[in-house]
Amino acid sequence: MTKRITIQTRGQGLVEMTSEVAGAVRESGLVDGLCTVMVQHTSASLTIQENADPSARRDLEVWLSRLVSENDSLYTHTSEGPDDMPSHIKAALTSTTLSIPIVDGRLGLGTWQGIYLWEHRRRGSARSCLVHVGG
Repeated sequence: MTKRITIQTRGQGLVEMTSEVAGAVRESGLVDGLCTVMVQHTSASLTIQENADPSARRDLEVWLSRLVSENDSLYTHTSEGPDDMPSHIKAALTSTTLSIPIVDGRLGLGTWQGIYLWEHRRRGSARSCLVHVGG
């Protein structure tokens, strides 16, 4: 089963999407298998990260923005604004696809793990993701 889900972002940052992915797994009825999630954009990415303490996510966001800054004089892809090329680099350094085992009909995530879409652009956007469930 493949399902398209849309995640609305409000700007740069991590947006939890665990419940949407878990819903697709429940809908599939699969007991054991693999769930693959893919973001269909080049300026956003996916990650599995701590879902308990938001300071961990804020620290990641700040660290990556410091690593990949805007307005670098070496960028040539600048027609879509100063945050566009850095967003492509951030997506290349992180993940655009995740694979999560399905165990007993549920995502095999750890206690403090959540699935996040990582928006790298400053403006919000509707981000399309494909969730494939197979076994």
